[in-house]
Amino acid sequence: MAPILQRLLSLFGAHSWIEPADIVVRRYAPKPSNWPQDLKLRVAMLSDFHFSEPWIGPQAIEAIVEKTNALKPDIILLVGDFEDGPRFSRPVRPDDWARALSRLQAPLGVHAVLGNHDYPKLIAKRHRFLANPPAKVALEKVGIPVHINDTIPLTWNGKTFWLAGLGDQCTEFEDGSSLFDLDATLAKITDDAPVILMAHEPDIFPKVPDRVALTLSGHVHRGQIRFFGFAPVVPSRYGRRYLHGHIIENNRHLIVGAGLGHSGLPLRFDAAPEIVLIELGGQA
Repeated sequence: MAPILQRLLSLFGAHSWIEPADIVVRRYAPKPSNWPQDLKLRVAMLSDFHFSEPWIGPQAIEAIVEKTNALKPDIILLVGDFEDGPRFSRPVRPDDWARALSRLQAPLGVHAVLGNHDYPKLIAKRHRFLANPPAKVALEKVGIPVHINDTIPLTWNGKTFWLAGLGDQCTEFEDGSSLFDLDATLAKITDDAPVILMAHEPDIFPKVPDRVALTLSGHVHRGQIRFFGFAPVVPSRYGRRYLHGHIIENNRHLIVGAGLGHSGLPLRFDAAPEIVLIELGGQA
C-alpha cells in the first residue's frame, strides 16, 4: 500500500491493507475461580484471518507469525475464519497460508477450530457443513489439529487441563441441524481438570456451564468499523454484548478477540487487527 495513504488511514484509526505495524498485542490476565493458580499458562489467540490479497497477504502473514512467536506462548489457539476475504480481494491459497502458520511455535503446539467463513455459504448467516473443507485439509496437512466438537487433555508443568473445540455455530448439516454440539463436546471430558473452550462465535457463551474456566472467541471483529467507539453492525444475536475483550458473567469468563482480517468491506476503523495474549494462573 502507498505509505502516504497508509499513514493517513492510521491517523484516523483505519486499517485496510494490514501492515506489520498495524497489528497490536492485546493482553489479558483473567482469574477464573476454577483455574488453579499454580497452573501458569501463556496462551496466544489468533482469529478471523480472512486471508486475501492485497489486504492480508504474505507480508501480513509473516508479521503475524513473527509477532506471535516473539511472545513465547505456551500454546497457540487459532479460533476460525481463515478463508473468504472481503470484497475486491484475491484469495490466498490454503496451502500457502497454512505453510506460513506452520511456523508458529509453542511447546503445547498450535490448535484450531473453524469459523463460519471456512464453510460454503448457503443463505444469510447459514453455512453448509463439509467434512473436509479446504481450511481443515490445509491445517491438518501441516500438522495443526482442527477440533470440531472434540476435546483433548494437555499436560503442562505436571498439571492437566482440557482443550475443547466447538463446531461452528452458523454451519448446518444437510438436514438443517446445527453442527455445533456443546453438550456432546463437554461430555468427552473424563475428569475435573480445568477446561478452555474455543468457540468461533461468542453467542454460545450464555449456554457455557461453570465447568469451563475460559471461553475464547472471535467472529465479531470488534465491530470492524466503529464510529466514536460505537459499532453499528455486529454479527451477533446479542448485539454489542460480546463485542470485544474480557467479559465476566455470573463468574464465567469469556475473551473475544478483534481478529486480524476483514469481512465484507476491506476496512477496519477503530478496530485494529490484534493478537491476543492471555496469562492464566500465577496471580496473587
